Amino acid sequence: MEKHINVVAALQIGLSIFNLLIALLIFTVLRFAVAFVDDANGATIVSLIADIIAIAFIIISIPGIIAGLGLYKRKEWARILTLILSVIEIFSFPFGTAIGIYSIWALIQPETVAAFSKNEVTNF
Repeated sequence: MEKHINVVAALQIGLSIFNLLIALLIFTVLRFAVAFVDDANGATIVSLIADIIAIAFIIISIPGIIAGLGLYKRKEWARILTLILSVIEIFSFPFGTAIGIYSIWALIQPETVAAFSKNEVTNF
């Protein structure tokens, strides 16, 4: 199960980085579109939407990166955080769904739970 834990960690980090890149793309495109809006109120609204979307994607992505790094270190809190994030990712079709289902499967296996429990005992 060590291999599956490492794969889940890499997938969590990868999906989070992908979400950050999407945020950057949406932010850039919407900020570029502001130049073509003639109405000052419309430009302000498009600019505000770009900011909100970028901030939302960043807020969503940061826990995934933290959870992935914690999984590499075999921290129990990272396993729990990844399970929570995986349930949320299931609604992000198609990649999030696949990654979420795989992550849940890998992290609820008895061998995985034992690996994290054993690591927590040895850290003290």
